[in-house]
Amino acid sequence: MRKDSLKKMLSALCQTTGISGDEFNIAEVSAEFLRKFCPEVQISENNVIGHIPCEKPNALHVLLDAHLDQVGLIVTGITPDGFVTVGNVGGLDRRWFPAQKVFLHGKKCISGIISTLPPHLSGGKESVQKIEQVRIDTGYSADELKEILSLGDSVTFSGVTTCLAGEKFTSPALDDRSGIAAILYALSLVKKNTLPCEVSVLFSHREEVNGCGAKTGCFRIQPDIALAVDVSFAGDGTKNTGKAGDGAMIGFSPSLSKEISRNLALIAAEKNIPYQYEVMSGRTGTNADEFSVSCEGVKSCTVSIPLFYMHTPVEVVDLNDICATGKLLAEFLRGCESC
Repeated sequence: MRKDSLKKMLSALCQTTGISGDEFNIAEVSAEFLRKFCPEVQISENNVIGHIPCEKPNALHVLLDAHLDQVGLIVTGITPDGFVTVGNVGGLDRRWFPAQKVFLHGKKCISGIISTLPPHLSGGKESVQKIEQVRIDTGYSADELKEILSLGDSVTFSGVTTCLAGEKFTSPALDDRSGIAAILYALSLVKKNTLPCEVSVLFSHREEVNGCGAKTGCFRIQPDIALAVDVSFAGDGTKNTGKAGDGAMIGFSPSLSKEISRNLALIAAEKNIPYQYEVMSGRTGTNADEFSVSCEGVKSCTVSIPLFYMHTPVEVVDLNDICATGKLLAEFLRGCESC
């Protein structure tokens, strides 16, 4: 897959809505991309599951996972004066909420603005609003809104999807559409009929709220090995951060398979694929935590992409890191006979 094709695919994934619990649109779009590489693809309860069989007897079964859902808001009410109240879906920092543009997904999609006082009135002393205090102004009256919106409807944040200088790329929902893109990139690099292992792909739902898509998907697939492809914190490489542009972040944690972690690092070094370590002292906060205790236990590891400004409308990744992650996954599958 050429890098311009990767950019187009990533743009399409990021511009498709799908907050936790409402992943139908992104499930459909990601399934269409996956069908280019997997002979068997289905959508089950908003989990997208693809399968590449292997004719080799007793072949290892490898699961590649990335989650579909993005963070957002959920409609909790409509005030008499025509404002929309909301609750958060996933971890959100309310400091950046004021004056943000949002989309409300009811019977039709409408635009809104999170209301804020101008500095002339707030005196610059306005405190961070509690989620119960957040109000969205759509311009509609309360009666008009009740014809469009229902309690429980999704709200997504607006943001620009575009390339920045160098190989940087910004968009909402890069957590974890960049992981989906990395898996699709990996599948574009391998010849499925020559792989020494059976491969399943899981684009899982509800990772941001309870990880139930990973739990049910892994239970259904029952792999031998599971790799959670997610994003992690980008920074200067210190204080538990990775460096954007320095490659895939391979997870090392007491909750992960040290055997798989070391094998991934060995493959990356042998194949000259840029990589870096991500050392965690306990749980990883990814779907790998769910995989490791699924069924009788699955050998699990994380492969993460460094991401700036996580859970905001302006997330940023380096496209080279997505490519490095995809290359590492492809080489892992090619050599999985010896895992």
